[in-house]
Amino acid sequence: MSAVAGQGSRLGEVRSGSAWATFRRGLALSPEITQGLTVTLLLALVATAGRVVVPIAVQQTIDDGLNAPGGADLGYVRWMVGLAGVGVLVTVVAAYLMNRRIFKASEAGLATLRTKAFRHVHDLSVLTQDTERRGSLVSRVTSDVDTISQFVQWGGLILLVSVGQLIIATIVMAVYSWQLTLLVWVCFLPLFLALRTFQRMLSSAYMVVRERVGGMLGAISESVVGAQAVRAYAIEGRTQQRIDDAVESHRAAASRAQRLAATAFSTGEVVAGLVNAAIVVVGVLLGVAGDITLGRMVAFLFLVTLFVAPVQVGTEVLSEAQNAIAGWRRVLGILDTPADVADPAEHGVKLPRGPIDVRFECVSYAYPDGPTVLHEVDVAIARHTRVAVVGETGSGKTTFAKLLTRLMDPVRGRVLVDGTDLREVRFASLRERVVMVPQEGFLFDDTLAANLRYGKPEATDEELLLAVTELGLGDWLDSLAYGLETPVGQRGESLSAGERQLVALARAYLADPDLLVLDEATSAVDPATEVRLARALEGISRGRTSVTIAHRLSTAEAADEVFVFDRGRLVESGPHAELVEKGGVYAALHAAWVSQSR
Repeated sequence: MSAVAGQGSRLGEVRSGSAWATFRRGLALSPEITQGLTVTLLLALVATAGRVVVPIAVQQTIDDGLNAPGGADLGYVRWMVGLAGVGVLVTVVAAYLMNRRIFKASEAGLATLRTKAFRHVHDLSVLTQDTERRGSLVSRVTSDVDTISQFVQWGGLILLVSVGQLIIATIVMAVYSWQLTLLVWVCFLPLFLALRTFQRMLSSAYMVVRERVGGMLGAISESVVGAQAVRAYAIEGRTQQRIDDAVESHRAAASRAQRLAATAFSTGEVVAGLVNAAIVVVGVLLGVAGDITLGRMVAFLFLVTLFVAPVQVGTEVLSEAQNAIAGWRRVLGILDTPADVADPAEHGVKLPRGPIDVRFECVSYAYPDGPTVLHEVDVAIARHTRVAVVGETGSGKTTFAKLLTRLMDPVRGRVLVDGTDLREVRFASLRERVVMVPQEGFLFDDTLAANLRYGKPEATDEELLLAVTELGLGDWLDSLAYGLETPVGQRGESLSAGERQLVALARAYLADPDLLVLDEATSAVDPATEVRLARALEGISRGRTSVTIAHRLSTAEAADEVFVFDRGRLVESGPHAELVEKGGVYAALHAAWVSQSR
């Protein structure tokens, strides 16, 4: 239970650790980003160095060309202009190659990050996934990674060039005038020190922004998926207010973050203006004193522009960086959430095909931070046995089924399949041998044939038609306009609830499991279809072990054995006739069902 407890509070974000530590972990999860980084850095160095060629050429042109001792040396001027042109050309080519490498590497790395995050979300137990809204989970794989992409491809690129540009500009400025260089750094040093404070504030602000994005996506997706319920209960106004509140919450958080970013950028603009004014004043004084030539002064102003530009852009990059760090922390928050129902993979047991027997050994289960909902269940299911599980709502029937199919693990006890603890069985083997048809069969937005093939991907159309016919559903298939190629729509909404369940059952039949678990699988089917399905299920169950969570007790009447749950405990078990004659909990349930069926 410890692995599951508190998932709701832990699933959100990784707040601890510095931004640098988060950045390093993020890069470690996307190694493609740093592949070939040495060559990319060399190209960045060339692109950066090329930018100082023009100021140097200007200085040489003025001091040694136009102001040459014997008069203007036009040949030297032409040579300098040509050199500046070559420098610009080299800078452009190097920048192009650098951009291309960064974009290619970052897309590959972020694709890896998306894949890892998506796969880990699916590795989490159903219970863990249920602790967070689906829209928020989707945002971890989509919008949160998008923020990282924007920074790596734009901010990271500029950061590389800007750092190099600052260093090279400082070196050349110091060669021309150490006094003016010192003046520039004295003016900018307070801003550099203040940026750390801005960084912490922005980090906190953008983490809230990412949270609000997840909440907004969650509210919108729920409202879209639940559109029918919204219309049915005429709650459009309340739903719109809920969406408006989520959008407003995101707007307020984003506005606060942007105000902080704007403050940092504006501060850089002010400092840059002051520096330019100070350089002109002090430079003129130095020129009058003969400490700096006209060419060096003009070149220095060019170099100050090269120095100031990355500082100004750096404040914007700081904003993007904190947004990306917030996104990285949310993705890491998912990846750091332990998969409490873990796949033993190659270290696990591969079960051979054949009829399955099941044993629950003193199994108990409790949801995180909640009471025990299943108490000390100790029961065996022999192979080839058809078991019906009955009980009132909340009695523990569905929990029993989820433990049997290892959608969750017990907090105490063991669930054994063919004598092997389910926790030691490979997922691939388990899902091949054990198939569960949930209460509401989920269909993907594709054709009927594609949805059936989720049970058996390699199945041919002939096999699909045979399966449908063997289930007695041939006339239903013939009634569809496009047969197997009929589009089912999002979540199967082009079909009725009963038809969706028919597809789910046919899909399970194609999977040919050794243990079939049906969770209220016929509850959404009309009486006529239920009779037809009862015959089909008889064929599906023959020769294999089956466990049915029975909503209608006609299923229990046909079962070999009935398990009766009451308040999380297995209170009775045995054949239908014996339990009715016994006059216990099952007899009361059956009598109530019979009276309601008349």
